Amino acid sequence: MPQTLTNPRNPDVKLTRQLQQRKMRDETGLFVAEGIRHVGEAIEAGADVAWICYAPDLLKSPFANDLLEKQRQAGRRVYALAEDVFRSLAEKDNPQGVLAVVRRPARTLAMLTAATHPWLVALVKPQDPGNIGTILRTLDAVGANGLILIDGGADPGHPNAVRASLGALFWLPIVSTSYAEFMAWASAQGYNLIGTSEGGAVNYRSASYTRPAILLMGSEREGLTPEQEAGCAQVVRLPMRGRVTSLNLAVATSVLLYAM
Repeated sequence: MPQTLTNPRNPDVKLTRQLQQRKMRDETGLFVAEGIRHVGEAIEAGADVAWICYAPDLLKSPFANDLLEKQRQAGRRVYALAEDVFRSLAEKDNPQGVLAVVRRPARTLAMLTAATHPWLVALVKPQDPGNIGTILRTLDAVGANGLILIDGGADPGHPNAVRASLGALFWLPIVSTSYAEFMAWASAQGYNLIGTSEGGAVNYRSASYTRPAILLMGSEREGLTPEQEAGCAQVVRLPMRGRVTSLNLAVATSVLLYAM
C-alpha cells in the first residue's frame, strides 16, 4: 500500500489545485477529470494521463482500486492523499475519491477530413462549458465525429464541461480555430454547412442533411451573424410554438443532431 500524502505542497498536488483556474489550464494544457467514470474513460480511451490522485478513505470501489493498481504497475504516477487534501482538490461536495490530471491533445483542422470525419458540429463562441460537455455527449450518442470551437468561448477542460460530457471528450476530437480558418477549411473539404437561426428559411424537418456535413451553431447570446448565415448552404429553424423564443444551445443542437 503506498504511503498517504498529507502535505498539500507536493508539486503535482499543488498544480492539480491550480488547475481549477482556466489560466493555469491554458498555460499547461492540463485539465482535471474527476470521478470513477471519467477517470476510467480517460484511461480506456488512451488519453495522456499525467498523474492520478485518490483518497483511500473515500475510494471504496473495487473496480476503481484495481484500475489504480494497474496504473501504478504500468509506471503511472498515482498519489494516495489524505482525505482533507483530496477534498481540497475536488470540485464535487461528495467526491468519489479519485481524479486524473489529463493532458489535452493538440489537434488542428488539418487532422480532420471529410472522408475521416464526415459529421461534425461547430460552435461559435459557446459561453457555457456545460453546454459543450452536453453536446459532446450527444455527438457520441448519435455517432457523429467531432466538435469544432470557433473564435474562443468557454473551456472544454472546465470541470462542468468534463462532467457533462460523461467521458465523451476523451473519445472525440475537439479543435479550436478562427471563423476565417474554419470557412476556408470547410470549403476546401466540400462540407455541406448547415446553419441555424430562428429566422431560418428551412424547417429543420425539411432540410437536406447530406454528408459530409457540419452543423454550425451560434453562441447562446448572439446566434449566428448575417455573414455566418450567408456562408451556409442552408439555414434551418426549429419551430417555437409557445411563448419562449429559443432553446438552450445544447438542447437545440441535440434535436438537430437526431434529425440529421
